[in-house]
Amino acid sequence: MNARFPAQMPALRKLYDKPGLWLQEDTPLPRIGPREVLIAVTHAGICGTDRHIYEWDAWSKSRVAVGITTGHEFVGKVVQLGSAVTRAQLGQRVSAEGHIGCGVCQPCRTGNGHICERVDILGIDCNGCFATYVAVPEENVWPVHPKIPNHIAAVFDPLGNAVHTVMAAGVSGRSVLITGVGIIGLMAVTVARAAGAGFIMVTDRDERRLKVARDIGADHAFNASDDTWPTKARELTHDQGPEVLLEMSGHPKAIRQGFTALRNGGTAALLGLPAEPVAFDLANDIIFKGATVLGINGRRMFETWYQMESLLLSGRLELDQIVTHTLPMREFERGFQLMQSGEGIKIVLEMPQDSGATSPAEEAVAAK
Repeated sequence: MNARFPAQMPALRKLYDKPGLWLQEDTPLPRIGPREVLIAVTHAGICGTDRHIYEWDAWSKSRVAVGITTGHEFVGKVVQLGSAVTRAQLGQRVSAEGHIGCGVCQPCRTGNGHICERVDILGIDCNGCFATYVAVPEENVWPVHPKIPNHIAAVFDPLGNAVHTVMAAGVSGRSVLITGVGIIGLMAVTVARAAGAGFIMVTDRDERRLKVARDIGADHAFNASDDTWPTKARELTHDQGPEVLLEMSGHPKAIRQGFTALRNGGTAALLGLPAEPVAFDLANDIIFKGATVLGINGRRMFETWYQMESLLLSGRLELDQIVTHTLPMREFERGFQLMQSGEGIKIVLEMPQDSGATSPAEEAVAAK
């Protein structure tokens, strides 16, 4: 490792086969390859996936290796370049796409790298960004526009999920139903409004989230505990049902009810991940309806990123009520507890800064 950087750093890691994450102060710094950059992380978002890993549910146990540094949403500064890097610049403020494609499979070669057959995901398959430094391939680096603040740049990943889902469904001028207004569902509300959606309805069991959804652009909010809401949703759309369903919850009942509400010929974009297989009335809810169903995974690389930047710079996205807390990294336990209690929605961690490290660019300036 370059002597200008310390040999070790603090990082949040999954050190044991049980619930929790652990702050390891002496984590080795990442070693970058020829096509990689080293980024000093300043802010990182806690994702729903990170919560799954923290709680160590069945999915996490089957998917995540013990010993990994977690986290995949971040913004930071480029501090070291691999020998074959050609575009990234030292000192550049950047975020990054957390899905690292192989680049050579059929999806990657046809512009569908977001569904790469051999994808590695930052903080799941390789060491992530809950650390002072993270290594990322240059191809995944995204320069952050100076007008976009750090706490927003740190959550490009989930915002990109929302943008991908909304844009794929084609919401402009159409009535929209969003089932589940967690972090990404709430983001989908403001994205859909900014993208020109017509009447927007949402469902959830959490009244606090439903209020936020109304505040940022939803026209009507249903409490999902009321089983009559699909009928009411159809009544509010001239007894036809919404033209677009954005399924964000992954809950089997919400999925079934969303398709019940969807009108004939409607479009359903599914992002929420069920914990188990879902029983479904395929004939009545899709085939006889002539519904178009879209499976949404991650972000289109990098079409979604350009759309996301344009929406942010337009000033039409309402995110202040969604990114509710910014905490020092060492208070990560509180961050997860805020998410679990529902008091917090999107939590951003401020990473400790390594005041002793100097980049080649900084050394060059000092030498003049």
